Order: sequence, then structure tokens, then C-alpha cells
Amino acid sequence: MKIANRSIGAAHPPLVIAEIGINHGGDLSVAKEMVRLAAAAGCEMVKHQTHIVEDEMTEEAKSIFPPNADVSIWEVMQQCALSLEDEAELKRYSESLGMIWISTPFSRAAADFLETLDVPAYKIGSGEADNLPLIRHIAKKGKPVIMSTGMQTIETLRASVQILEDSGVEYALLECTNLYPSPAEIVSLKGVTELRNAFPNAVVGFSDHSIGPEMALASVALGASILERHYTDTRYRKGPDISCSMDPAELRFLIDRSREIWVAANNDKQRSGPEEDVYRFARASVVADADLPAGHVVTEQDIWARRPGSGEIAGYEFDKVLGRRLTRAVTRNTQLKWSDLA
Repeated sequence: MKIANRSIGAAHPPLVIAEIGINHGGDLSVAKEMVRLAAAAGCEMVKHQTHIVEDEMTEEAKSIFPPNADVSIWEVMQQCALSLEDEAELKRYSESLGMIWISTPFSRAAADFLETLDVPAYKIGSGEADNLPLIRHIAKKGKPVIMSTGMQTIETLRASVQILEDSGVEYALLECTNLYPSPAEIVSLKGVTELRNAFPNAVVGFSDHSIGPEMALASVALGASILERHYTDTRYRKGPDISCSMDPAELRFLIDRSREIWVAANNDKQRSGPEEDVYRFARASVVADADLPAGHVVTEQDIWARRPGSGEIAGYEFDKVLGRRLTRAVTRNTQLKWSDLA
């Protein structure tokens, strides 16, 4: 798939998405500083959350308290949402730094607003991964879609994926665990493989809510092409997502290490050019293990394989020497040559 000018998939280095989300606490200046530091860390894409609370929730939400907050989900979003004007400015600022800016619309109105900003793609969060009318509404806009799949199984995802398939949009599915933070006991790296097998048309990635980069990095070796993690300028801020957020230094680390793992994961099993100097001394050559006279028929007790590998007969050719007659006398530890053998 392609978002803006960034190609994404197995043939390309992993795309690391810095999920600012609501970590700015509704302050545009804080959000801009987060974006600036992400750009300085080499990040290509930042992701925001677009909350138009009145279209996103009903009054019932005022009595629902998420496990990572001490106020209702309605109040969390009301306090942390940027105004639409501020959100447009954040997109403009991000793009002025050469970054790709996308957002998660949590409502129909939010998706329609993002379309006015001409976003290059849409993110669908885990909570909306089975919200069929919203997925259908977003897919009709014809833009690429990245969808997190936390709290879902392969079977419960099929209807949502079918909407994306039928719409013809390019799409990615991210394995995700929705506990903030997520302990290893409930994170599913196997889910990356299961998504790849179940939905072969999808780009597959990993949306990480664990503490530390280990799970996200491990997912690259399993084929994850997108890594998304919550991000903040400093973990000393207050907020429901701060505990599982990376700072700019950790963002840089994730970008660099994920690219290294991607390169290594695609290298064939073979002896490489830089290993040749090591190969010459590290492997063994077949040598006489005793003083042997000319005409002697070589047995297994007469020879051995020892370093260095500069001899003519390599250790892996040991068995080819057995039963051959020596054409000359040799002393112990002499590297044998094929011309020594009749």
C-alpha cells in the first residue's frame, strides 16, 4: 500500500507511526512540540485522534470510567480533544516538517471533517474495528485505511475486512492488545502471523501498548510492516496513555532497530562476502594425525581436521580421504593435498 509518498509492505522498511493521540492534553503548543521532536527523531508519520464528542458518544458515556483514567470517557475526550481549527493547524505544521499526518476519526462527523483536510489515509482504532457503519463510511472516501484489531478475533474481523475489500481501498491490519499498558502475558505476537495467513491482501503491522520496544521489534521479524506506538515528548506528563508511550529517544531507537531487524530478516542463509576472511581461518583443513609413510592406506585414525582453513582439503571433505593411498610420506599436522592421495 502507499500513503502519501510512502510505500508500505514487506519489500520496504517498517513504517513507524508516532501515535500522539490525546497525549497533548488539548494543548496545541504541546502537540506541535511533540511533532517537532518526532521529526527530529527521524519519524515519518504522526497520528492524531479526532474527537467530536457529541457525535462520538451518547450521554451514557458520562458514567463509563476507563481503567486508565479517573474521570468518565466523555470527560477524557472533552478535555483532551483539540479544536478543529487547532487540528487543521497541527496537520499543516506536521507537513511543513516533511511528515505525514493522519488521524483516527471516532465518529462520522470526525471522518467528514478529516476529509475536508484532505488526509492521505484514515486510521480505524480497535474500538471501531467492528463498527461496520463507520468502517463503511470511511471506506467510501476511497483513501487507504490502517485498522487496529485489538479485542477482535480472526472471525469477528471478517465482516469489517470484507467492507475494505469490497471498497477497493488499500488497507493494513495491525495486531493490538488494548490494555494500557499491556503485559507480555496477554500480548499476541502470534497474532501478526495469524493476520497474515487469514488476510493475504492486507499489509500487516503491530500496534503496541506494552512498555518498552521489545514487542514491536519482535513483530518485525514476524513480518510486521507498520509499527505504531503511543508517543509523548516526555513521560513526566499526566494522561491515560502516557504509561505506554515512548519518548523521542525511544522513538529514534525503534526506527533504527526496526530497520536493522527488517534487513536481517530478509537476508538469505548464505556465506556473505565480509565473512570470507573469517572463513579462511575459522574452518578446518584435513591434516595427518600421525607420521605416515608413503603408500599408507589412510584410515579414520590417521587423519583429523584442524584450523586454519587454508589447506586444500576442507574438513567437510574428511570422508573423501579415507581409503586413499598416500603418494608421499607426511608428518603429523601436515595439511594434506589431493596430490598426496592416489
